[in-house]
Amino acid sequence: MSETPTNTLQYRVDGPDDAPVLIMGPSLGTTWHMWDRQVPELAAQWRIVRFDLPGHGGAPAVPASSVAELGDRLLATLDELGIQRFGYVGCSIGGAIGLDLALRAPHRVASLALVSASPRFGTADEFRQRGVIVRTHGLEPMARSAPEQWFTPGFAGAQPAIVEWSVQMVRTTDTACYIAACEALAAFDVREALGSIAVPALVLVGSEDQVTGPAEARTLVAGIADARLAVVPGASHLAPVEQPAAVTDLLVQHFTGTAFDTLTALPVAPVAPVAVVAVPAPAAPGDAAAAEGPAAETAGPVRPDPYDTGLKLRREVLGDAHVDRVLDEGAAFAADFQDLVTRYAWGEVWSREGLDRRTRSAITLTALIAGGHLDELTGHTRAALRNGLTPDELKEILIHAAVYCGLPAANAALRVVQEVVREETTPRA
Repeated sequence: MSETPTNTLQYRVDGPDDAPVLIMGPSLGTTWHMWDRQVPELAAQWRIVRFDLPGHGGAPAVPASSVAELGDRLLATLDELGIQRFGYVGCSIGGAIGLDLALRAPHRVASLALVSASPRFGTADEFRQRGVIVRTHGLEPMARSAPEQWFTPGFAGAQPAIVEWSVQMVRTTDTACYIAACEALAAFDVREALGSIAVPALVLVGSEDQVTGPAEARTLVAGIADARLAVVPGASHLAPVEQPAAVTDLLVQHFTGTAFDTLTALPVAPVAPVAVVAVPAPAAPGDAAAAEGPAAETAGPVRPDPYDTGLKLRREVLGDAHVDRVLDEGAAFAADFQDLVTRYAWGEVWSREGLDRRTRSAITLTALIAGGHLDELTGHTRAALRNGLTPDELKEILIHAAVYCGLPAANAALRVVQEVVREETTPRA
C-alpha cells in the first residue's frame, strides 16, 4: 500500500507542452474546476497547470498548516513537472499563495494575477471561529452560506445549477483540511512586505465582492510597485465563475507579452554575509563588570526577550479582540502586570514545546474550574475551542472536574462554558 504524498498537490495540465506555463490556484472550498471557463482560451497560448488544495476535489487529505506550506507543496509539484519559471493567477487563498511565492521565490514567478485577494483576510478571530463552527457542525453551514458569499443575488437566482455545484464542492471537502486552511488564513499577513514584491501584478476584484472587496484590492495595488487594478462590474467573490469572459480577457491582456523560459529560473542574487558584533550592555555606575577587557568579550549569549513571542501566542490563542481589550484596560495602572503575563505565562510557559495547545487548554480549564476563576474561564473556553477541543470534549472536562474539583465549582463553570459554546458554535446569519 503506497503512502499518501505529503509534499505535493493534486493537479491537472492543459495546453501545449512547449508553451510558457501559467499556474491557476483555487479559492478555499473550491476545486480547479472554478477555472473551467477560462481554460479553453488561455490554453491556446499557455500550458495551464491547475491545482487543488489538500482535501479538496478528492485530493489527498493532508492538511497544510500555513500558506507558506501550501506554497512549498506547489513548488515541489512544479519541480516534479520540470517547471522552474511560471506565471501565476490565484483566487482568494490561491492569491495568498501567489503573494507568498512572489515574496519567497521571486526568481520563479514571472508575472502575477491576484483575484479576490488580500494581504490579510479579515481578522484572525474570524477564521479561527470558522474553524470552531466546522469542527462542531461539519461543513454544512459553510456550504449553505457559500452562494451568498461567492455570487451576487441576481446571478445566484438565475443560475441554480452553478449554485448547487458550489454547495457540493464545499460539502465534499475534507473537514480537517478546511479547518487547517482557515488557520493558515488566520495567520497570513503580508501587509508590511508588499513593497518587496517586484513582479508585475494584476489585482482583479469583483465590484460586489463582500469578502475581499475593492478596498483590499486597492491596498495590494498601493503596496506592490508594479501593480494595476481591474474592477469587474457585477461580480462578487468568485468573479471567474460569475463573469468568465471579462476575467479571461483581463488575464489574457496581463499575461500576453510576459516572455519567460519555463525550464529556467532566474538566478538568485547571493546575500552578503552580515557581520554580527557583540555589544555589551551598559553597566550601572560603579559596576566592576563594566570595565573593558577580555571578560567582556567572553560573556555568554543574551537570552532573547520572550515578550514578542508571548504577545503573538497570546493573540493566537485568546484572539485579537480579547487581547486588545485587556491591554487597553491595563494601559495605565495594570500595564506592568499585563507585561508580566505576556512575558511569563505566554512567552515562557505556553510557548514550551512539551505539550500541544489542545492539552494546555484542557489543563488551563481544569485549573480555572478548581480555582473558581469564572472571569478567566470565559476567554479560555473560547481559546480551547479554537485550539481544537470540541464541545463534547469540554463537556467531558467538566464532568471529570466535578469529581476532583467539586460539584459546586463544576456547576458554576458549566454555565460559563455552555454560554461560550453556544456563542462560538452558532453559525453567523
